[in-house]
This record gives sequence, structure tokens and C-alpha cells, in this order.
Amino acid sequence: MKSHLVALYRNRFNAAPEAMLDIRADGSNRSLYRLIGPGGTVVGVFGPDHEENRAFLSFSRSLRDAGLPVPEIYAANEEEGVYLEEDLGDITLFDALSSARRAEDAGFPESIVPLYERVVDLLPRVQVLGGRAVDYSAAYPCAEFDRQSMMWDLSYFKYHFVKLARIPFNEARLEADFNRLCDFLLTADRSTFLYRDFQSRNIMMRDGDPWLIDYQGGRRGALQYDIASLLYDAKAALTADLRDRLLERYMESLAVYVPVDRPAFRELYRGYVLIRILQAMGAYGYRGFFERKQHFLASVPYAVRNIRALLEAGLPLHLPELEAVLARITEAEFETAEAVSAPVANSLSAAEDSGAVLNVHVTSFSYRHGYPADVTGHGGGFVFDCRMLNNPGRHEEYRQMSGRDAAVKEFLEREPEVEIFWRNVAGLVDAAVARYLERGFDQIAVAFGCTGGQHRSVYFAERLAQHLVRRSPRIEVHLGHREMERWPASGQHQAVAEAGNGTP
Repeated sequence: MKSHLVALYRNRFNAAPEAMLDIRADGSNRSLYRLIGPGGTVVGVFGPDHEENRAFLSFSRSLRDAGLPVPEIYAANEEEGVYLEEDLGDITLFDALSSARRAEDAGFPESIVPLYERVVDLLPRVQVLGGRAVDYSAAYPCAEFDRQSMMWDLSYFKYHFVKLARIPFNEARLEADFNRLCDFLLTADRSTFLYRDFQSRNIMMRDGDPWLIDYQGGRRGALQYDIASLLYDAKAALTADLRDRLLERYMESLAVYVPVDRPAFRELYRGYVLIRILQAMGAYGYRGFFERKQHFLASVPYAVRNIRALLEAGLPLHLPELEAVLARITEAEFETAEAVSAPVANSLSAAEDSGAVLNVHVTSFSYRHGYPADVTGHGGGFVFDCRMLNNPGRHEEYRQMSGRDAAVKEFLEREPEVEIFWRNVAGLVDAAVARYLERGFDQIAVAFGCTGGQHRSVYFAERLAQHLVRRSPRIEVHLGHREMERWPASGQHQAVAEAGNGTP
């Protein structure tokens, strides 16, 4: 992947880069690098999702042609999922806000208000002028923020925050409220460009002016969503008075481009504030609980304060079960990241206190020989297909090895898709193991399949076993490689039992 970025740089600037530095991409599956060389400094991006890349590249060109401040695309190799874009620096709007807070020792520093005013003046241009320029057929995963998109976001909140945080609710009544909320939101005009993640970390500040990044999730939608995203950005923690001032300024700027019925706009805006906060809570749960990224958990207490303010002001329509769920969240004392992550951790500790033992059967197998037998007696668990990942077995130097060998591990761990796959697997299994322990179950199976049952599936089975034996002494891992007798001999294969309580 890095070699493809180097080749792009060389082809574009007729010289190889002299250095390549990692850039952190906290909320993304993309890998970002700063390439420095004779052609100047650029940002190199590898995106594993080709359709998402296509959306970003298409929108970037259209928005830039419309005179909007987005990075120039210097070169792209869409087949390999890499592209080079203009380097906008390192300072986001959130960075500027955080720095001013430290310097001024203030809740919300007045020195930052002019920056927010520039941003809200820019937003209508992006939504209206940009919306006329972009090709919505490139939008991913869908061209419009419609009912299906809204329900995806609401389910994201339900499954990745509410359930993992163990907030009680009635499924049928909550789904009914979700549908009522969607009915309300769908009464808004949805003919302009919805940026989708218009918040302080996606706005770069260069020479005092805002520049835009991370709009690859854009689609056609309602104007209210993006201004709600900005003003209710959790850790930015704008005051209620400032939110109202900026909303008024936004509507003044918007009126230059389209007629604005301010009371009607405000009423729908309250609904979009609600769905945006719920979507963000789902993201905090997924990135925090599953991906173990603490700064996402650290955003939860700020989001809870926003929920509390919404409840005090009253929801935009009658949503009794959702209101009850939100009230329970505000009462759950999520005041720190540790408090937010406690429910999953408590499931394990409660099981340990009770003496419950969960047997986790981890298996690798080859799809050529069918699925592994159910050893749990109830069919509980997961089967993960590793065949979409690059196969070391296609290379002569790895054919006599297995997924236990260091060279094979190194081959796989060079592939960004492998880490993405692993994070998703670990998140699902961790959540299931915690619930199985909590409910007193004693058996669960996790199987990994690949073409030959020798490289990719073995690697992930070994990695999961190592991961689980460190979680709790009440988890007993039983590791098996079904195709082991078919492997070539190798003196490097060692059982996972050496690392803990598993058995090979």
C-alpha cells in the first residue's frame, strides 16, 4: 500500500518522496500519511472501501470546481485504493478551540467565536452551491438521507450504545418511536447536500480560514442536520446561548441562497439535533466499546449533557419510550470514560465473582471440507470467513508454513484490511462473551474459515485465543485447527496453551 502511494507521488511530481510520516485517523478505517519530497508535502490516503473512496474523490472534485475550500486531489489509483491530496496542515477547529480553552482557562473562549462564525457562513454555500455541483450517483452507501438511513442511525444507537451500556428498554415501543421520529424528519426539504459529519474535527483551519475534509459520507438531505452536527458537537461543548446565536447567523447566511421560514426551520432542527446525538452515541459506543478507543468514550459524558438539555427543553414530538431511554442514560452517571466502559467490564467481573466458567471453542477450518461440527450443543457463536483477505498461500515462500509462523503473521499484519477485520471480530466476540458469562452460559464456539485452513484462518484463531485467555481466568479457551494433519511439517508451530489456559 505504501509502495502504491510512493509510485503515485513519483508519477505526479517526477521524484520520489524523501519521507513518509503516519497521520492519526481516529474515527476512520483509512490510513493517512504525510509524504514529503521535491514535489512538496502532500497527504497520502489508503482507503480499504473502494466505494467510499469513489465518493470522496468525486465530491472533492465537484466541490472544488464550485469554489469551495476542499483539498485538491493530485493523483489517484482507485484500483489500489490510494490517492494523494492537498495537505491542509494539522490544526482542526477542535484543536484551535482546545488550545484557546487552555490559554484562556474558559468554558468557551470568545476568541474562537469568530472562527465558528466563518464556519456557519460557509456551510450554506456547501449545502446549496455544493449540492448543485455534486454527482449524487457517487454517494455511498446511499444517495439520500432517507428513512432507511435514519433507521440505520437509530439502530446504531440502540445496538452499539443502549444495549452495550445495559440501558433497559421495550423493543417494540422504541421501534415505534423511531418510526414516529423518522416520519417527522422526513417532512423536511431534503434537496440539498448533507455533509453528514460536519463537526469541529473535520474542519481544518489554515491561515484563519476553514477548510473541509471527511465529507465522503455526503448525500442529499435536510439542511438542519449539518448545523445540528456542528452546534451539538459533544466535546466542543458550545453554550446554549452561543448555539442560538450561531443558529441565527446560519439562517441569515442561508437566506442568501434559499427562502427560510425560521420558526419551521427551528422546529425541524430540534428533531435533527436529536437524531444526530443518537447517531453520535452509537459511534461512541462502537468506537469505544468495540474498538477500545478511549477518546470516543470520553465524548459520552458531553453527549449525555446534551441529552439532558434536550429533555429539559422537551423533545420535538411525543416519543415516550425513547424519552424514557434517554432519561435512564442521564441517570446512569456516565461522568467519565471509565464509567461508560464499566458495563462490559462488569459483565466479566460479575461472572468471575460467581465462579462461572465459559468454554470458548476456537477453530480454524477449510471451506473445501465444509463447516466444523457444533461442539457447543446449541449452535451458539460465530463463523468468520477470512477469504476476502490476501492469501499468503499464493506465495511460494509461505506455502510450507501456517498462520502460526512469524513470516506469515508479518505478511498478514502488513495488510490494513487484516487489522480492520480483527477489530470487528474482537468487538463482536468480546461483547458476546461478556453476555454469555453474565447469563451463565458455559459454551460458545468461534470458527475461522479460509481456502485451505492453513494460513489466514489459523492466524485469526491463534490471535483470538491469545486475546481471550488474557480477558479473564473464568474463560477457558479450547483451540483446534481442523486441517492440521494436512499441513506441511514445520518446527515453528507452537500451541497457544503456552500463553494461558487454552488447550491445543
